[in-house]
Amino acid sequence: MLKQILVSTAMAAASVAHAAEPAIELTVQVKAPVSAVWHAWTTSDGIASFFAPEANVQARPDGAFHIFMDPYGQPGLKGADTMQILAIEPEQLLSFTWNAPPHLAQARAQRTVVILRFLPEGDSTRLTLTHLGWGSTGEWPQAKAYFEKAWPNVLKNLQTRFETGKPYDWTAWREQLKQRHSKEDAKRP
Repeated sequence: MLKQILVSTAMAAASVAHAAEPAIELTVQVKAPVSAVWHAWTTSDGIASFFAPEANVQARPDGAFHIFMDPYGQPGLKGADTMQILAIEPEQLLSFTWNAPPHLAQARAQRTVVILRFLPEGDSTRLTLTHLGWGSTGEWPQAKAYFEKAWPNVLKNLQTRFETGKPYDWTAWREQLKQRHSKEDAKRP
């Protein structure tokens, strides 16, 4: 009986702790089967079709989940340069580490966790993104606020990619990055 009470108490405490954990939680409907949405998140070509111009994704635990928003940037400043996959349950769950953008160096030096859950709904997929592991001081609030704006854009790009049947065209983005880097290089002694 005491063991049962302790287990119930521990479960209740874990539930309260989870409720107190600050998180970003978003759910979208994607007009594509789970296999296609899964492929978009778990392959380098899939990521380039909606998320970033380049990626290195190795869909296995401890595999690379390197998302290069700025493929021309210096190593460590390309985006999510050194992230890794934490867990995979094919076509159901993908979790990976994540960092803050380069302009938030203190928060960027640490990692948060993103969990994606894929649920088939007819010919579509319900995708739930949960981003957690936020601190509360320093640059943490800025980092969380950044992703509260960024993740809806990423998920909208994913939806658009499947609604139009076309991958995102990164040509203008790449040109913008090249121009920015060219200006930065010209300023260096």
